[in-house]
Amino acid sequence: MPGGSRQGDSIMADDDLDLSTLPDDELVAQMHDDLYDGLKEEIEEGVNLLLGRGWTPYKVLTEALVEGMRIVGIDFRDGILFVPEVLMAANAMKGGMYILRPLLAETGAEKMGTVVIGTVKGDIHDIGKNLVGMMLEGAGFEVFDIGINTPVEEYLEALEKHDADILGMSALLTTTMPYMKVVVDKMKEKGIRNDYIVLVGGAPLNEEFANSVGADAYCRDAAVAVETAKQMMASRQGSVAARMKADAAAAGA
Repeated sequence: MPGGSRQGDSIMADDDLDLSTLPDDELVAQMHDDLYDGLKEEIEEGVNLLLGRGWTPYKVLTEALVEGMRIVGIDFRDGILFVPEVLMAANAMKGGMYILRPLLAETGAEKMGTVVIGTVKGDIHDIGKNLVGMMLEGAGFEVFDIGINTPVEEYLEALEKHDADILGMSALLTTTMPYMKVVVDKMKEKGIRNDYIVLVGGAPLNEEFANSVGADAYCRDAAVAVETAKQMMASRQGSVAARMKADAAAAGA
């Protein structure tokens, strides 16, 4: 497969490549290629090999999986990869995450943030939403996908239940787009709007619409959604740290 941002070709094109014979650095590079090619079984084998060699679950996640999906995201953004190929890569990523998730929970490994994502009420389209969710998970976020045709009550319940940082809403129909404002307005009514980052996306949306419904950002595709979520979480965490530092200084004055 082509790959302008891909870090080299596969170490071996031979289908009989024995991953267990590769040293760590070559195994990780091969896993990046296998993610790119959507090879789920190979990713699962690679994850188990690295864990067996003493790698921490978090190190496997960040160096083998997240970095591999970062390369996929760049080529998707640049038009080198397309939705079917990215879905295959994301599915391979999920195979590795199935192994790592319980281990990460045991170790209390730090995550990028927690996202609740769903398609709005009246809309049953989910391919774009699914892709965004998988790409966010591939970037180190914990993602709770609450499905399609989602009413405002389910969004709010999920945000509280999962102690989320980000709400992601998707719509493909112009008739369902206004429901995003219903959700944001209900968040304002309950006094919780500023507790969450709100990202919206879908083919008929644009930045002007996102602003009109009170969202924090419009994400035109999954790659942009990941970058926006990472930037906004970094900004939010920086603001929280600054407030805590200021509060500590004031307390000590």
